[in-house]
Amino acid sequence: MTKLPLASFLAVLACLTPGCHAAAAPDPLAPTGRWSANTRGQAATPPMGWNSWNAFGAAVDETKLMASARLLVDSGLAAKGYRYVDIDDGWWLKRRMPDGRMLVRTANFPSATTADGGTSLRPLTDRLHAMGLKAGIYSDIGRNTCSQVFGGADAPNLPEGTQAERETGLYGHVEQDIALYFREWNFDLIKVDGCGIRGLGPDNPRVKAGLYRPLGPVIDFDDLPRTDIAEVRRLYGAVADALARTRPAGDYVLSLCLWGSADVRSWGKDIGNMSRTSEDISPTWARLLHNLDTTARRALYAHPGSWNDPDMLFIGKGEFDAAHMVEARSHLALWAMLNAPLLIGMDLRQATSDQIALLGWAQAIALNQDRAGNQAVLAYDSAEVQIYVKTLADGTKAVALLNRSAAPTHATLTAEHAKLTGTIATTDLWTGKTGSFTGETTVPLGPHETVLLKLVGRHRLANGLYLSEMPGSVNPAIDGVVQPQPDPLVHRGLLPWNDTRGTGEHPRYGGWGGAAVDTGPYGQQLQADHEKLDTGIGILAGSRMEVRNAGHARFTARVGVDDAAWGNSGAVTFLVYGDGRLLAQSAPLHAGHALVPLAADVHDVHLIELIARPENASVAPDPVVWGEAALLN
Repeated sequence: MTKLPLASFLAVLACLTPGCHAAAAPDPLAPTGRWSANTRGQAATPPMGWNSWNAFGAAVDETKLMASARLLVDSGLAAKGYRYVDIDDGWWLKRRMPDGRMLVRTANFPSATTADGGTSLRPLTDRLHAMGLKAGIYSDIGRNTCSQVFGGADAPNLPEGTQAERETGLYGHVEQDIALYFREWNFDLIKVDGCGIRGLGPDNPRVKAGLYRPLGPVIDFDDLPRTDIAEVRRLYGAVADALARTRPAGDYVLSLCLWGSADVRSWGKDIGNMSRTSEDISPTWARLLHNLDTTARRALYAHPGSWNDPDMLFIGKGEFDAAHMVEARSHLALWAMLNAPLLIGMDLRQATSDQIALLGWAQAIALNQDRAGNQAVLAYDSAEVQIYVKTLADGTKAVALLNRSAAPTHATLTAEHAKLTGTIATTDLWTGKTGSFTGETTVPLGPHETVLLKLVGRHRLANGLYLSEMPGSVNPAIDGVVQPQPDPLVHRGLLPWNDTRGTGEHPRYGGWGGAAVDTGPYGQQLQADHEKLDTGIGILAGSRMEVRNAGHARFTARVGVDDAAWGNSGAVTFLVYGDGRLLAQSAPLHAGHALVPLAADVHDVHLIELIARPENASVAPDPVVWGEAALLN
């Protein structure tokens, strides 16, 4: 099912017979005067903690869980922000019939035994809360969970009983389960997987054998047109609404685990507090690059309250173990720069002092938890070296220089990369070494190394910020994408769980053509009438962006249709609204026109909306440029 944001276009397509009079559809580009990305829940900064899956899979139990919780506290990691202790798949026994109440596997969680013969995880959450920690639980949006769908017959801790008793997912039980987990058992976070609507079609052998009931598939993981995007969004939206009703104070976190499928890139930010951008991570460098790439170009799709999630930390295993501390440090540094939730995935009982010290790297944690909420943006991009830049709340810059390759190399960091001028002071956030440069500096990089720097200098824009420096305050409410496309820029390495069976991993994850920082929506340099720009927002015609204004007085930009346009959208008019009021607009502009200045007084405006309204609706909208878009003091 395609995503068609232009409602008027939909109305035309739906009424093709003579005499048909389609009802006027709501205008999706009309200003709303409100921020539409998620603000419910408790994730002003990315959640931090520990999750059982990478360490134990479904073989989780109370002893392992509480030992990890105790080590978070005793090691000082909890004091540094790692507070969520999340039970992943494998905690349940079955769904009790006929009332549908979930029963805990008390053989593994003995404190869940109750005098009336039932079960409760409230004693466990009470213990975690008494330690100053928070408690997370796991479920699935379907009837059945990932270990049931994809685990072997000998997978540990599979639900038991009849077909109905084995249906431990949320499907058909959303209100009941959310009330149980968050009101009665007092959990603080829920991770909601999507395997139950992905892998149980009527041709599934376990469905044919009567083990599970068929459901969908609603998601085709490898193919967006075969996915019912609207239904997936509806199912997760129902969970979000149930959480808001159950915990009206907003003291919860909703983690969407859809692995980047179902075009969740475009709507997950409106529903959840964190949203997975890829398939599961594994402890290999190639898989880190894969998960990194699914998040790296989505800076405009993450904000305080709704974070991109490239999956949990795999520090402590495989190519991130104690013998690979360079790779482990890169892992943490990159996740910190991307504002990824920092969820430890190792058995902390096996952690070395060096691994504990790395996980507690205060400077990296500070970048991750910076209150401005700006995900780092790609200032330089290649298959070998990347440079990421993040603007922090105090106006300083953090820079990560990544060597993706297994050979030594170097990176030339320029002042332009960080949008700074003059003499720039540098601090290496791992070694503490300080220095300075003017213009540019060369940084040596070992194999798989990431150098993390703090930069202090004069901003290129002396009296404000470019929107490209503040992606956490910019929301592409409608990004113009009509037909979601797989993203060809995501690194595709060997899938460890498949080896070389099948034909390999194909491009997936809708996002190609989405709103982008300092580039066009398809990765091209911003350009109009042959003028190239190094800063701005590239987006498609038929789009509406929301910008939070924290006291700036003036908005300015130079707008136009990108030279990469095919002319599908006809003329495009650029409009600026403030709290729902029209403040400025351009004349209709075509491809080939020079960029046109556009400015508005926003000194008393809380929410700015930037609309690129096309003359023609198209399934392939043209890219447009909000060049040098900025908020000035």
